[in-house]
Formats: sequence, C-alpha cells, structure tokens
Amino acid sequence: MDTSQRFGIVFLIIVIAAVSGLVGAYIGGTMVASNFTAMSTEQIEPTPTIQAGETQILNTAITINSSEIDTVITKVVEEIEPAVVTVVGTIPGVQTFFGRTSESQVSGSGFIVSENGYIVTNNHVVEDASDLYVVLSDGTELEAEIVSRDIYADLAVLKVEGTMPAVAPLGDSEDLKPGETVIAIGSPLGTFRNSVTVGVISATGRTLDTGEGYNMENLIQTDAAINSGNSGGPLVNLAGEVIGVNTLVVRGSSSSSASAEGLGFAIPSDTVELIANQIIEKGYFARPYLGVGVQNINSSIAERYNLPVEWGGYVTEVISGSPAAQGGLRVNDIITRLGDIAITEDTTYLNALFMYQPGDEIEVEFYRGSQKMTVVIVLAETTAQ
Repeated sequence: MDTSQRFGIVFLIIVIAAVSGLVGAYIGGTMVASNFTAMSTEQIEPTPTIQAGETQILNTAITINSSEIDTVITKVVEEIEPAVVTVVGTIPGVQTFFGRTSESQVSGSGFIVSENGYIVTNNHVVEDASDLYVVLSDGTELEAEIVSRDIYADLAVLKVEGTMPAVAPLGDSEDLKPGETVIAIGSPLGTFRNSVTVGVISATGRTLDTGEGYNMENLIQTDAAINSGNSGGPLVNLAGEVIGVNTLVVRGSSSSSASAEGLGFAIPSDTVELIANQIIEKGYFARPYLGVGVQNINSSIAERYNLPVEWGGYVTEVISGSPAAQGGLRVNDIITRLGDIAITEDTTYLNALFMYQPGDEIEVEFYRGSQKMTVVIVLAETTAQ
C-alpha cells in the first residue's frame, strides 16, 4: 500500500453510520431541501431587460407547478424505496482495564443492484465491520457478506441470499446539470430507516483531497441532506434512477474558521457501475500496480527541501519484483509524470496512476537527484481492499 502524508485542504467528514455510544463523533449535514411553494403554480418574474449593444437578453417567465413536482418525487420514492437497505455490522471496541473488549454497532445504507442479491454501499461503512447483515424496507433481516471493496472509490459490494423486493436502476451521471432535483434515501443515525431528503445538484466534477495521498474525483455536489447513516445510500433523479452513491460531507476548511452547511458529495453512478459490475463478474476490481510507496510532494515541501520539482511523488519504497523494481526505480527518486499525465497540484501520483489499466505500457518520468530520467514500465494488476 502506498504511504502518504495528510495534506488535506478540507476536512472531510466521512458519513459512516451511527455507532452506538459514538453518534456524537460523526457529523452529518443540515437538511436543505428544495422549498416548493404551497401555491399550485407560481410565476417567477424576470429581471428588466437591459440593452447592451446588439446583445439579445432573454425576457422569459418560468412557470413552476410545485404540485406536479411533489407528485413526481412521491412516485420516485415509492418505486425506489424497496431497493434501499440499511447495512448493519459490528466493530471491535477498546479493551478495558479488566481485559474485556467492548463492541459497537455501526450502520449505513445501501441499495440492491441485482436480483441475485448484490448490494452496493460505501467501503467505509463495512471495512472494519463483522457480522454484517442488511435490513430491507419491510424490516426483513438478511445476513450479508462482502464480495469485494475498493478503498479509493469508497465502494463495496455485498451479497445476500433470498428474494429481492426490488432492484434500483443505475442512471447516466455524465450529463447531469446543476439545478436538477435529486432525492437522497438512507438511514440517518442508523435508526430512521429509508428517510427521504430532497435537494438539487449543486455542481458536478468536484475533486476533494482525502488526506490519504489521493483525491476523490468527479464527485457530485448536492445540498440534499446527507446525515450520519446515509453513507452508501442512493442519490436519485426524478426519472427514478440512481445517479450517485452518497459518501461524505464537508463542514469546514483548514484555511478558514468558517463552517459550511449543505455540502454533500456523492460518487457518480458511472463510476459505481464500472466498479460494481467488475466486482460482480470477477470478484474484485482491478487497479493498476507500479509497486512503489510514494509521498506526495507539493510546492512548499519542494521549497523547504530544495527539490528540483514543485510537484511529484517521492519514492519511499520499491517493492521487490514489482514493475517499478524491474524498471530500475529507486528509493529517493521523484516521479513527475506517468505516461501523458503530469503530477500536479490537482493530480496526485495515485490519481495519475489510476488513469491507466493493468497491462498498459507507460513511460515514467522521474528525477534522480537533479537528473531527469525516463523508463518504460508495464503496469501490473492489484486490488485496493
């Protein structure tokens, strides 16, 4: 596993579910639902037209029928809710003075993606848990096992036996637009099963520093409330399709004392479909493997230690027999480019590596001292569990 140092510019509060006795340690979000007017129809008056040369400024009134929107939301929830589950597990506690080890219950959310009993949730919900089971919308409890996980995408696939009440269809997240209405369904605090919150897509293509040496990329930002326990639940559009998996909220920044509300993030469904399908078909999701431990370098570190680059991946370990070892990489080398992808402020070593597939032949650019060098390496395969 690549070594890393926390250089996060934001505090990421992973929305893992409620842990008994530790609920206060997990911070959710404030409900920010769309405010639909009580009137059946409302016209939004346009601002006065401003003439600016020959530029045409549209003067168009928008008609909103809130009752129709409410009806659509209700129908979508009725359709998708049977496919949403609560994921429950046990995590070990701290050993007491008398040698006893306490255990706590952790819970999150998930949704059924196959009639064969496959369920998608977040990796951080289940990675430390044992004795997993899921609770269906009607209260039925089914034992669950982890098929595989991917820590970098924060996704996991579970398997249960039995008749599935419904399957949640995955939609296309590529063409999502800010302002679209979305619905989050999950089990906040692990108690209020299948709770529904409504909001909009605030933005797409967001990148967040995890503080673990890589960024979560292409996230969907939403103001639909994502609370503790919503992790792994679906973010749904008005067509009744899952377009994201709710995963985290941001509550503040290291550069400011200001707090924030309504900053929820979801993994896009296109990523979910790619990873979940491969896990279901092969039993794991394949990641490219170079075989080095890397510490990300930023401009301040480079200046402090008088390094020849502003951004890069400082090699702290080379795994024996790995593609990196076979290619001649050494400890203290600084990787600056993988193939056509440079390591920059926005693209870490791991994010650059993940742009490729196992078996790809790439040119690795690196510095050894002040000398720039390159080597051609064929990437191997690994899993990120």
